[in-house]
Amino acid sequence: MAGPAFRAAAVRVRVPATSANLGPGYDAFGLSLGLYDDLVVRVADSGLHIDIAGEGSETLPRDEDHLLVRAMRTAFDLLGGQPRGLEIVCANRIPHGRGLGSSSAAICAGIVAARAVTIGAEAKLDDAALLELATEIEGHPDNVAACLLGGFTLAWTESGAARAIRMEPDSSVVPVVFVPGKPVLTETARGLLPRTVPHVDAAANAGRAALLVEALTRRPELLLAATEDRLHQEYRAPAMPDSTALVERLRADGVPAVISGAGPTVLAFATDGAAEKVARLAGDGWAANRLALDLSGAGVLPLAP
Repeated sequence: MAGPAFRAAAVRVRVPATSANLGPGYDAFGLSLGLYDDLVVRVADSGLHIDIAGEGSETLPRDEDHLLVRAMRTAFDLLGGQPRGLEIVCANRIPHGRGLGSSSAAICAGIVAARAVTIGAEAKLDDAALLELATEIEGHPDNVAACLLGGFTLAWTESGAARAIRMEPDSSVVPVVFVPGKPVLTETARGLLPRTVPHVDAAANAGRAALLVEALTRRPELLLAATEDRLHQEYRAPAMPDSTALVERLRADGVPAVISGAGPTVLAFATDGAAEKVARLAGDGWAANRLALDLSGAGVLPLAP
């Protein structure tokens, strides 16, 4: 049986950074942020060549062990076969190991690129299948859902399959991220979580998570109350004491702030007029960045001239 046909021209894929959890929405909520990795892929006659600029340029593998390549290979298998060779150029801007979805971005970039260079791939790998595949590779759907769909997402699994809905965040919300110099491994942060939590804490988080949907989409004045968490942040504090202290300081000043994903980045929600002031609140040792909300998610873009 003949394998798939591939496009001769290169394709360019852009994927956004993401923040998961957003306080009470542990392993469910995600937000797509206006900070991007770009990828250009061309099917070649043979071999594998990878060029990396920006984040990870000195540490990421340039062979089949690269997470992006592994995601591409998995997608190509589902599409019927591997290309003879690949040329990949990465421009990475999403910090690694900081809770901004860099691994999800690599996975989504890989599977979107594999679909884009394979002729007729949409019939075999539609958007729902992309989410399922990305979740299978990543292990949980919160970051990959936001990366693929853009906006504010709620993800879950049903009968073993990943599902997600996209919601439109209120346009007045301005994310501000505070990125520390040192990373924290997701496995380390997850390892600090207890197997059980008090019923009262679970009930409180359920209410706050429901409120967060209203706050982030329609009533941002409720974000301080809506981002209160009792399920994971305090348990992870020993792995990121500076991040925890910054969250507490910002919240004491009335700024809705949470640990972004598994940390150690801190995500704060501001308004357009207050974003610059909020960005100055962290002090030394933090790279503070005001970001836009990404509303498009992962996509194929025209090649730059």
